[in-house]
Amino acid sequence: MGLEVFAPGSTFWRIKPHFMMILVQLSSALLYFITEAAFDQGMNPHVYVTYRHIVGGVVVLPFAYFLEKKTRPKMTSAMFVEMFLFSLLGVGLTVNMYFASLKYTSAAFVSATVNTIPSLTFILAIIVRQEVLNIRDTHGLAKVLGTVISLAGVMTLTLYRGHAIRRLWNSPIHISKNNVHQHWMMGSALCIASCASWSLWFTLQGLMLRRYPAQLSLATWTNLLGAAQSAVFTAVVIRHEPESWSSTSLVDVGSILFSGVVSSGFNTSMLIWCTKEKGPVFTTMFCPLQTLLVVVFSYFILGDRLYIGSIIGGAVIIIGLYLLLWGKGGDQDKCIMESQEKPNLPKDVYNVTDLKTMTVEDRDIP
Repeated sequence: MGLEVFAPGSTFWRIKPHFMMILVQLSSALLYFITEAAFDQGMNPHVYVTYRHIVGGVVVLPFAYFLEKKTRPKMTSAMFVEMFLFSLLGVGLTVNMYFASLKYTSAAFVSATVNTIPSLTFILAIIVRQEVLNIRDTHGLAKVLGTVISLAGVMTLTLYRGHAIRRLWNSPIHISKNNVHQHWMMGSALCIASCASWSLWFTLQGLMLRRYPAQLSLATWTNLLGAAQSAVFTAVVIRHEPESWSSTSLVDVGSILFSGVVSSGFNTSMLIWCTKEKGPVFTTMFCPLQTLLVVVFSYFILGDRLYIGSIIGGAVIIIGLYLLLWGKGGDQDKCIMESQEKPNLPKDVYNVTDLKTMTVEDRDIP
């Protein structure tokens, strides 16, 4: 009786992707501040990305090796080239630009800009026919409206401040940023570029999983190849600063371990699994939740000012998120109903009229 709760088709099985994505966004929101603290102490963002994905690959490797030993496709030279380009797009370029932008801007700005990913992914998924859109259907219209409303909430959160809410206590943690104003434009450009490439990476995940349907192995390859690519890039960028590769700071080591194990390891695996089960649009539409969490953590932990615009924008983001979830849920229910209406007959089943003319011996097929 107890095991039936976790069986396919159960309530837990249906909400499992939602629960996983909430965990991904919660850990990603915490990662912003841990990483900011490390960058504040002078850690190079490209060194951080390299170490992070080495740790992530090493963590997932044993699970991938033993759990997918019988189902993992054979690695060919053509597949390795595809995997290399997939890792370059998902880690080598995207993550390096992403964390470089975090160093030069702020956690609130980066987390808000990341919310353009669901909209871009939704458009790309329609182009490559991974997502079906019918604006005449109620659920299709809800997906469009949810995407637009979420984006409007992000714009409100970013552009409109309003009056500040008075803080009732002093913040326990303070992070100072020295290079924000000098490099804000460069950081903004890097953040927008990373969002565009990340959207393409999410879209390509579905196509990649068809050719290599082993999620843990794909996550391992992505981390290790991405780490190698980032190491080469970092070696060129900081070739005159070899001391950047070594650090004895507990903040630096802690941020690398946390991001490597949780973000690059388990989060990447959960993202790939959710993409396979629910599609790229479902995976990316939880990004607004991350922005909301960052705003809350910034106010209660770091002592950042909370503005009326943040509250309004957060509420609008949640409304858009629920609309998009409802639209996706309706599509899923419709697919289930259609699959139940169609009998799963094997291809070699005879026609009913043919069965009437067959003898008993002819019907006795093993």
